[in-house]
Amino acid sequence: MSFCQYKQAPRLLLVFLGALFLSACATAPLQYTEVLGNESPYQQTIELTDTPFYPQEEFQCGPAALATVLQVSGVTDADPDVLSEQVYLPERRGSLQMELLGATRRADRIPYVMSPDVESLLIELYAGNPVLVLQNLGLPRWPVWHYAVVIGVDPFSEDVILRSGTTEREVMSLRRFERTWQMANYWALVVTEPGEIPMSADPLRYFEAVAPLEEQQRFEAASLAYEAATERWPEEATSWIGLGNIAYLQERFGDAEGYYYHASELAPDYAPVFYNLAWALLRQGKHESARQAAAHAQRLAPEHPRFGQASAAIEEAI
Repeated sequence: MSFCQYKQAPRLLLVFLGALFLSACATAPLQYTEVLGNESPYQQTIELTDTPFYPQEEFQCGPAALATVLQVSGVTDADPDVLSEQVYLPERRGSLQMELLGATRRADRIPYVMSPDVESLLIELYAGNPVLVLQNLGLPRWPVWHYAVVIGVDPFSEDVILRSGTTEREVMSLRRFERTWQMANYWALVVTEPGEIPMSADPLRYFEAVAPLEEQQRFEAASLAYEAATERWPEEATSWIGLGNIAYLQERFGDAEGYYYHASELAPDYAPVFYNLAWALLRQGKHESARQAAAHAQRLAPEHPRFGQASAAIEEAI
């Protein structure tokens, strides 16, 4: 659960909690010391100074941080007040991660949840992408959740630079920052325009970010994302399956057939590809080819409740 509660606590209490927090977490290993070691490639100070800033109102760190990264991704009308209506939960006095992801997709952007590590954060910063992070400014048992946007890092002074709360340029030691981020399970989000893939992205996490766009029938954004993935990871079948699904739903059955055939070459033992291919062939009146694809899907997954009955389903539809 992710709220911005830090304004509720008196200043002296926060100082006290901060001391406890540093003590309680002193034994947990940190990543940044290894990432910024002697042979580190990250030996240049970076600050994304053009990143916009939206001073947050109490409990409104989620909408403010999201508006920041959406603006950078090209959503020029991103507004914290409008986003607040989409992501702010009054009963929780904050925003949950799922609401942020949903609002990002409604803006036809890709919400990529990053790998939970410091190096991925640095990779994105050096690639020019500000990173929305979740922090726990309190204690593990008494969390004080807060969203901020990391816009820079100084490897020499070992500081990070954030757009945070009412502070446009908050400088925080990497040690303290990682502790607060660590207690939020290193949750971080990069928002990109469809067709652009985060520098640190891996295929599984990226497809998890794109698939809901396909399910929500945001076909243009999903198609651009899958097409970019075919170039970044040409041997991954998932992007071709996604393009096939979109073409099928748009009744472009010939295109769907081509995408599914390509996917079948990359994943010859994956029953869903042949099952989908069978239906794309059927919709074009290619009955014998549809039967063959369905039979192959059935051979690959005979115990599956759907794919194991593929031949019967196709025969019923012919």
